[in-house]
Amino acid sequence: MNRNALLGAAFVLFWSSGFIGAELGTRYAAADTLLAWRYVVAVGLVWAVIAIRRIAIPRGAPRRQLGLGMLAQVGYLGCIVSAVGLGVPAGTTALIAALQPLVVAIAAAPLLGERTTPAQRVGLGTGIVGVALVVAGDIGPGSAPWWAFALPVLGVLSLSAATVWQRRLQAPEGSFVTLTLQVTAAAIAFPLAAAIGGRLEPPADPGFWGAIAWVIVLSTFGGYGSYLLVLRRSGATRVSTLLYLTPPTTMLWSWLMFGDVPHPLAAPGIALCAIGVWLVLRRSGARPERGRAEQLGEQPVGVADPVAQQRPAVAGIDQVLHPEVLGRAER
Repeated sequence: MNRNALLGAAFVLFWSSGFIGAELGTRYAAADTLLAWRYVVAVGLVWAVIAIRRIAIPRGAPRRQLGLGMLAQVGYLGCIVSAVGLGVPAGTTALIAALQPLVVAIAAAPLLGERTTPAQRVGLGTGIVGVALVVAGDIGPGSAPWWAFALPVLGVLSLSAATVWQRRLQAPEGSFVTLTLQVTAAAIAFPLAAAIGGRLEPPADPGFWGAIAWVIVLSTFGGYGSYLLVLRRSGATRVSTLLYLTPPTTMLWSWLMFGDVPHPLAAPGIALCAIGVWLVLRRSGARPERGRAEQLGEQPVGVADPVAQQRPAVAGIDQVLHPEVLGRAER
């Protein structure tokens, strides 16, 4: 298995870890409390590393990355959590979220030069069908008002815009500086939202802080860190397509950790997700897609970033990866 394949596998594992952290943390506090303290602690850690290692922040980086953080982390996760909180079934939300690879693939063609073949387009459609089967046990209209269904759509557009924008920028700052500034944006927005809702005070139970440690190390540093590396090394279409594998991965992880029995359609769903991802990724292999990225000069940034190599993933989809447990968590 080559380096890019290993990085992709790590991304899927770390990104899906967000569900586990959400399940663990919401046993002790509301979802917005968990999100607020996840980022309050994380922002202190990343800035401590910046100070200790004396990492320079390039000119213009805060302007670029704070905006991207508002899209990739605050916009996506905030919309997803709000939708579920308003009564949109988590399975329906997850299915809407599965449109993200298609949105990115459509936008990446004119903006990045990452054009898809007919086989890849079939793969993108197959992946959506696979996700639908995985979350089949929790798809429906739910009890939400009609306008609440626009929120996960906005969340998908937010993460998609961030993915394409980040790839197009080819910003000079390294992965750790990028992660630091994006976490900073979330550390402003989520605690403010929790404070307005009167749920900022954290519980004293050690289990809550164990969940905070989980989501910081695995979901924030691991998930978003590997997301940025895969995006820079392999392109927007590739990193988005890998998201098809996170619902099945989380479902299996949930089964092992919490004993949640998968839906009977989950097995064929996993197979279709895998086939869809294979169809999309097989042409590009370990090489970045050609086009806009090639014109800008692709750099193996993950190799050159020593801080990123040392770190161990709302996250955007950590609240929707396993519908049944999410419903319990939000209730």
